[in-house]
Amino acid sequence: MVDDGETPIVLDLGTGALANLRRHVDYDRIAAVVISHMHADHFIDLVPLRYALRYGPRRRKQKLPVHLPPGGLTMLRTLVSAFAHEGGEFLDDVFDLHEYDPSRALAIDGATLRFAHTAHYIPAFAVRWERHGASVTYSADTAPDERVVALARETDVFVCEATLRHGEVEPGIRGHSSAADAGRMARDAGVGRLLLTHYGEESTARDLDEDARTNFAGDVLVADDHRTFDLG
Repeated sequence: MVDDGETPIVLDLGTGALANLRRHVDYDRIAAVVISHMHADHFIDLVPLRYALRYGPRRRKQKLPVHLPPGGLTMLRTLVSAFAHEGGEFLDDVFDLHEYDPSRALAIDGATLRFAHTAHYIPAFAVRWERHGASVTYSADTAPDERVVALARETDVFVCEATLRHGEVEPGIRGHSSAADAGRMARDAGVGRLLLTHYGEESTARDLDEDARTNFAGDVLVADDHRTFDLG
């Protein structure tokens, strides 16, 4: 979540994310949710969010904007059709659903979001958030990719996945990065700080930090539940 104090925007909402998110923001305050790609670990908590908005004590006067990648709306409706027995309004009663055009900027309450294709197994999009001169770029899931580097150019914080462990090689078509790969992309993009995320439970903060620093001389941080970072 990127929160400027006025318009908290959530970039992906995967398994367990809503429960963590509620520690930091009232869910009715969220300005929008933006989904990078339609793998379940990046969007599945839209379902409990829907129940919270529909039946929880905190209601919104307006529907919550949810911005999906191209093709995402059909996939999401297909998923919920397997268990939603409350009519066609299961999603639309609380969400204002859209599919974004990754070739165009998306304006959300004063913030501007731009996108870039990533190298993944399905269509996926990195996201750059900007407002009042500050910027955060989120890699989503990607193997090393120059399009992501270009999007992240001179961003304040580059939130980059680090799925692969040291020395691990993906079989076949690549769709993920290591911490060393993330460091290389951060270096090439000239970012201010690198924040590593999307790593497995066997990875340690020390290993991730050391691998990233082989290619990036700037600040390296490792994401964890409930860690917050000040862009200032």
